[in-house]
Amino acid sequence: MRDVGLQTALQNAVCYIQEVTAVQDCGQQSSTAPLLDSLAALAAQMRAAQRLPWDATALGAFPELRARLWRKQRGAAEALLEQLGQRREELRAVRDAVGAAGSAVLRLVEERGPAELGLAAVLRRGPRCPSLADVLEGLQDVERYYRHLYPSCWGLDSLADVEALPQCWERILERYKEDDVVQDTLLKVSLFVENHHEVSCSPGS
Repeated sequence: MRDVGLQTALQNAVCYIQEVTAVQDCGQQSSTAPLLDSLAALAAQMRAAQRLPWDATALGAFPELRARLWRKQRGAAEALLEQLGQRREELRAVRDAVGAAGSAVLRLVEERGPAELGLAAVLRRGPRCPSLADVLEGLQDVERYYRHLYPSCWGLDSLADVEALPQCWERILERYKEDDVVQDTLLKVSLFVENHHEVSCSPGS
C-alpha cells in the first residue's frame, strides 16, 4: 500500500499531536493537580461546617457567623473553579485538536475504502511495522485519552464529588500512564510511515 496522501496525513497527525501534547504535558497536568487539591480541601471544610451542630455550641450565639463563613468558603471555591475553568478550556482545545488530527486520517481512509486500499494491506503488519489498522486504533486511543482527561464538569453541586476530584484525576493519569498510549501511538505511526516510505522509494516500486 503506497498512498502518499495517507502517509502525509499520518505525518501531519504525528506533528500536530506532538505539538499539542508537549504543551499539555508541560503545563496542564502540573498546574491542574494543585488546584484540584486546594478545591478538595476546601470542599472538605465546607462539608465539615455543614455537619457542625452550631446551635449546640458557643457559636450558636453568633448566628451570622455561619453564613459569613459559608460565603467566604464559597467565594474561595468559586475563585478556584474559575482557574480550573481556564485549564478546562485548554484541555478542551487539546482534546479537539487531537481528535481533529485523527479524524482527518480516518476520513481519508474511509474515502479510499477497502477496495482501493486493500483489506489485506490494511491488516498487514511486519516485525518492525504495525499495520494501518494498528495505527488507526492507536489514534482513536489517543483521542479517547484526552476525552477522558477533559472533565465534563467541575462544580459545587456535590461537595463529596468535589472532594474526590484529585483521586479521580490521578486515576485517569495513572491508567493511561501505564499504557503510555500517546507515545506508543506516535511510535506506531512513525514506524508505519517510515516503512512505507522506504518501500515506495525502493527500486522497482
